[in-house]
Amino acid sequence: MIELLAPAKDKNCAIAAINFGADAIYIGASQFGARKNVPNSIDDIKEIVEYAHKFNVKVYVTINTILTDDEILKAKELIENLSAIGVDAIIVQDMGLLEPSPLAGEGRVRGIPIFASTQCDNRTPEKVKFLESVGFSRVILARELSIDQIKEIKKHTNVELETFIHGALCVSYSGQCYLSQMIGGRSANRGECAQPCRKKYSLVDEDGNFMAKDKYLLNLKDFNASKYLKELAEAGVTSFKIEGRLKDENYVKNIVGYYRKLIDELQLGKTSSGEIMFDFEPKLEKSFNRGFTDYFIKKRNECYSFLSPKSIGEHIGKVTKVGQDFFELSLPSPLTLHSQDGLCFFVKEELSGCLVNKCESRSGIPARQQRIYPNKMDGIKVGTEIYRNVDSEFEKTLKNSKTCRKIEVNINFDLGKIYATDKDNNSVEIDYKFEELAQNEEKMIENIQNQLKKSGESDFLIKNVQISTDKIPFLPVSKINELRRELIRNLEKEREVKSKKQKAKSDEPTFYPLPFAFCSEKIDYRANILNKYAKEFYENHGCKVTEMALESGIRKSDKCVMTTKHCLRYAFNMCNAEDAKKQLYLIDEKGKKYPLEFDCKNCQMEIYFK
Repeated sequence: MIELLAPAKDKNCAIAAINFGADAIYIGASQFGARKNVPNSIDDIKEIVEYAHKFNVKVYVTINTILTDDEILKAKELIENLSAIGVDAIIVQDMGLLEPSPLAGEGRVRGIPIFASTQCDNRTPEKVKFLESVGFSRVILARELSIDQIKEIKKHTNVELETFIHGALCVSYSGQCYLSQMIGGRSANRGECAQPCRKKYSLVDEDGNFMAKDKYLLNLKDFNASKYLKELAEAGVTSFKIEGRLKDENYVKNIVGYYRKLIDELQLGKTSSGEIMFDFEPKLEKSFNRGFTDYFIKKRNECYSFLSPKSIGEHIGKVTKVGQDFFELSLPSPLTLHSQDGLCFFVKEELSGCLVNKCESRSGIPARQQRIYPNKMDGIKVGTEIYRNVDSEFEKTLKNSKTCRKIEVNINFDLGKIYATDKDNNSVEIDYKFEELAQNEEKMIENIQNQLKKSGESDFLIKNVQISTDKIPFLPVSKINELRRELIRNLEKEREVKSKKQKAKSDEPTFYPLPFAFCSEKIDYRANILNKYAKEFYENHGCKVTEMALESGIRKSDKCVMTTKHCLRYAFNMCNAEDAKKQLYLIDEKGKKYPLEFDCKNCQMEIYFK
């Protein structure tokens, strides 16, 4: 069974994710999340948990920043409060949460499963095995891993594995980017990343020769692993994760809906309950994207987009004619453009755009050509490739969608009793009394079936009403409706009781502390240790901590500030022996120069701050 895990920046996005097919959602709490700008109150999360658990959907909360000594205590208190309202797991980065403190009894966070955030830099079997051994219930893998690498990790571990399948990509290995911290004091590991990877840079060699000037050299396309879901499941992945805790409700609806339908078509199973009643066809290219890449899931490919970090959307055609206030498009396939659609195109390698004021098909224009009247004509000429990054009608469809989630129920009507069984095998029964048998049995049966099938605004969809008696009682319509409401209330209560029992059983994590070092005898600032509890954790497992985190104020010069599988030497076809001898530098828009180092054995690049 595969879990589809969806992002939620707030309560509305969380409810949308559940209604559109997520098996689980992840959301930030009021503090200590890696997306500091999207906090959520305990009351809102409690409301989300109560709604999610109706459908056996799980709720995970991110406490995945590195923490100071004082924050560790506050974070543990927050986790206790989250556990009390029924949250299913906590996603953490800071190992200090696993060490003793005066606040938390024996010291460890207990009574709720703990997941190892991708910020923990989880990319080797050794690291994942270590995290499993110290009590993590799940490890969220690095985005850069191939299917073969995931298989190798699964081969040596038993812990649940979660992997990203869609959304924005951090150019650095997660947890190993310090560029934002070094440039402006905004730490990615503290939830404040300023996204310097989406800025312009130049690439120059030691002799001053420019390979590229003022391009978005660290900007990656968006991840799309939709072609590889079956292989990822076979490799041992437990949970498919969609990136996007800063995305809006429409994005969540479309992307979650797409993957729900795809997973169902592939018959990979699901871990939650209820059927999704879609009223639209989800399409990935309709939502925010910088172009798509499958990254390193099979092999290295063109994962970068040097011209723009903005959403490009879907390619729709090429300009064939330009007039004073219009242009005509040649369309590779028939489509409809609408007023207020957003179009974009490149002018001298810079992304520009316009809105559609009017679109028309005129006599004499071929079927696959349309005349567009935009709000501005700047930069549009014959041959320009046009993309649509906002489909106004599709956005309206998403906003107004009545897609919902319903749990299928079968009802059995017998003499004096009515039984209801849902698709999760929860069953209830109620008794009823009657004074006489129906004189018109056929009409009475019709009334019983019609009224019992009306599930209204409830979470249930009555699929079948079986009449199991030869003696048909006479019941007024009002009585049948009353019985139906009682039956549904009882079924809701039964599901709630069973859900709580299942959760109580799942919230019993087992810890296996093993005293060994997982990486090396010495670890430095890249272990992201900001508090004494995390330091104690590593020392208790055989590691010598030589440096605290950069955020602690240690000397910052001559540090590697990013480790990435995105390699500029590879991108510019400079892997030959002669070019490999040259020292390369990135130069930012303010003239700051960053030396680049290359680990060709592992095909990755490092950026240094001097």
